[in-house]
Amino acid sequence: MSELLERITANPKQCTGRPCIRGMRIRVSDVLDLFAAGLNSEQILQELPDLEMDDLRAVLTYASRKLDHPVLIA
Repeated sequence: MSELLERITANPKQCTGRPCIRGMRIRVSDVLDLFAAGLNSEQILQELPDLEMDDLRAVLTYASRKLDHPVLIA
C-alpha cells in the first residue's frame, strides 16, 4: 500500500503544492473529478495516457486515507 502512496507527490513549486501523480502536473483532484464525472478507469487512462492503473489506485488510496482521519472533540 505504501508503494502506491509513493506515486503521490507534493511540490510547493508545482500546482501550488497540491498533491500530484509522480511529479507530473496531473493533480489527484483532477483524477477524482474524472471519476466523479462518471468515467471509468479505462476511460481515464485514455484521457490521460501518461497515467498507469497503479496511479489510479494510488489516487483512490490517497483520497481514502485523507478522509479517514481521527476527529478530536474537545
